[in-house]
Amino acid sequence: MHYRTLGNSDLKVSRICLGTMTFGNQNSEADAHQQLDYAISQGVNFFDLAEMYPVPTAAELQGRTEQYMGNWMRQRNNRDQLVIATKAAGPADMVSYLRPDICFDRRNIRAAIEGSLQRLQTEYIDLYQLHWPDRGTNFFGQLDYKHDASKDGTPIIETLKVLKELVDEGKIRYIGLSNESPWGVMTFLKYAEMYDLPRVISVQNPYSLLNRKDEIGLTEVLQREQVDLLAYSPLGFGVLSGKYLNDQRPEGARLTLFPSYARYIKPNGIVATQAYVTLAREHGLDPAQMALAYVNSRGFVGATIIGATTLAQLKINIDADSLVLSDDVVQSIEAIHESAPNPSP
Repeated sequence: MHYRTLGNSDLKVSRICLGTMTFGNQNSEADAHQQLDYAISQGVNFFDLAEMYPVPTAAELQGRTEQYMGNWMRQRNNRDQLVIATKAAGPADMVSYLRPDICFDRRNIRAAIEGSLQRLQTEYIDLYQLHWPDRGTNFFGQLDYKHDASKDGTPIIETLKVLKELVDEGKIRYIGLSNESPWGVMTFLKYAEMYDLPRVISVQNPYSLLNRKDEIGLTEVLQREQVDLLAYSPLGFGVLSGKYLNDQRPEGARLTLFPSYARYIKPNGIVATQAYVTLAREHGLDPAQMALAYVNSRGFVGATIIGATTLAQLKINIDADSLVLSDDVVQSIEAIHESAPNPSP
């Protein structure tokens, strides 16, 4: 397993991060513990969670993911060997059950962190992330930004001041963003420098062969400012494995169970996926491993967040850490990208 120091922190994380959003819905607690045991046996030390997980989120399921992780850490007595990342939910109708008037003010962030600490049965979070912006902007595949100041939520400086309190109290070590734009990242960094507030070390955004939009602007910010990308959905909800091609819907697969998650299976995405899967097979590669190896190889990526509903999938995904793509394969990937850029932003 390869490791990297995240941003300008002292967090040494495995290049493969295990995402957990299926724990508590598609995966039982026994399934989750089996995945966690296998992951650490392969050198994974980095785990990503969120207060709203599992996904799809629901009041009756919310918090199970962190509970499963907390129970596992207590049973294995291994908290000090792990890097734990979790997230506070922002304003959205889908999580309105969490707290009234949810946003990133002091009351909400403190309630969120206390809930996560209790469920995880730990005294601190290594990386605490804001799950999506507390303002009207583009994320979750939105395009065509239109500025509307009335949709601005908690001022960023106010949010940073609350996070500083939590850092000073030892409840979090570092902070990160998620589903964030170049403007958002730079604004957080600006206020951190101006007012001696915690500095963002990572941004967790979608990044895959089907969605490289952050290369247009964000990756310059990340590299110049020593902030790492945590790449989520590196397989586009499993689409890049090829299992959904030809209108296949395998039993128990995520898009079979939740067909509304159609972001990566729109016509252009399917065409591009077929090209990538064909390329992989021509070179004797597993399509999922090729897609993950490409993400792993990007210099601005601090870790690739994988997820799996079966142990077999998890083994394939983790093994991608050892795969180095040939120049020929990389050049062919770039040619496909040029002919079908960002089909699933």
